[in-house]
Amino acid sequence: MSRILTVGAAQTGPIQREDSRADVVERLIALLRQGADTGCDLVVFPELALTTFFPRWWVDDRAEFDHFFETEMPGAETRPLFDEAARLSVGFHLGYAELTPDGHHYNTAILVESDGSIVGHYRKVHLPGHHEHEPWREFQHLERYYFEPGDRFSVFGAFGGIVGMAICNDRRWPETYRVLGLQGCEMALIGYNTPVHYPPDPTQDVLQGFHNGLVLQSGAYQNGMWVVGVAKAGEEEGCLLLGESSIVAPSGEVRARCTTDGDELVVAECDLDICSNYKDTLFNFGYYRRPEAYSLITGQAGVDVPDDVVEVLGQDDEVGGT
Repeated sequence: MSRILTVGAAQTGPIQREDSRADVVERLIALLRQGADTGCDLVVFPELALTTFFPRWWVDDRAEFDHFFETEMPGAETRPLFDEAARLSVGFHLGYAELTPDGHHYNTAILVESDGSIVGHYRKVHLPGHHEHEPWREFQHLERYYFEPGDRFSVFGAFGGIVGMAICNDRRWPETYRVLGLQGCEMALIGYNTPVHYPPDPTQDVLQGFHNGLVLQSGAYQNGMWVVGVAKAGEEEGCLLLGESSIVAPSGEVRARCTTDGDELVVAECDLDICSNYKDTLFNFGYYRRPEAYSLITGQAGVDVPDDVVEVLGQDDEVGGT
């Protein structure tokens, strides 16, 4: 018997700095209700779904931005979302900024079951951008200034399957999907806030949509899992964010994709059992993987060109990048 999980990718339009938490939560509840009306078991919201993308601004005292963080989940302003989810019997995935009781700051996502209970937490591992003030940029990307990195990718038993989470820049790194895949992940939920303009290399701007699809689809295919990538999109505080939220099958095929830059829900019926079509054949990890040949993946971070290659090329050991 097939395990069908009906999933809604609940893209949001921009959230401006002056938008209140209560107003944003009402928008999320509206999308959740749309999901319930279309038979969704699970609705997936974006990264930092409760606030504007505040890491685009520098402040000398980071505590000035603590009001963008959630100190509890659910809190007074987010409780209505949990209550409505339980009433509708629809689960959800939500990204937000987390401030822990002992003062740590994370870019976090949670998975909530259809009864409103929290199944699991995830804290973003691959923090992009920079950590110092760079006023030459049209807008900044200071995630490395405002957040601490997470340290693990975990999976959870939920919605009748094995579910993992990742956030935004994590989706660009193949290790993200592989570590989830090695734990049997059947569906990865990934929220993102991706600026179309990339100041360090503007030649990549026109490729943002292509690269987004490329990593979601390759991650799904190479690990035999469903991937649900959900954006906050549109022009937010003068910064254009990529949309194109997508639900991708283990084959790498896109089953649903948003076409606007606003609040939009797309839905797909996801058969978790078809993951085995890939996990048990072409990507049978236990039969084909050779971890003894992969030691560099966990043994080093930057590029280290072998000495004999450097000697042949007649260049210093920084050839090929760091």
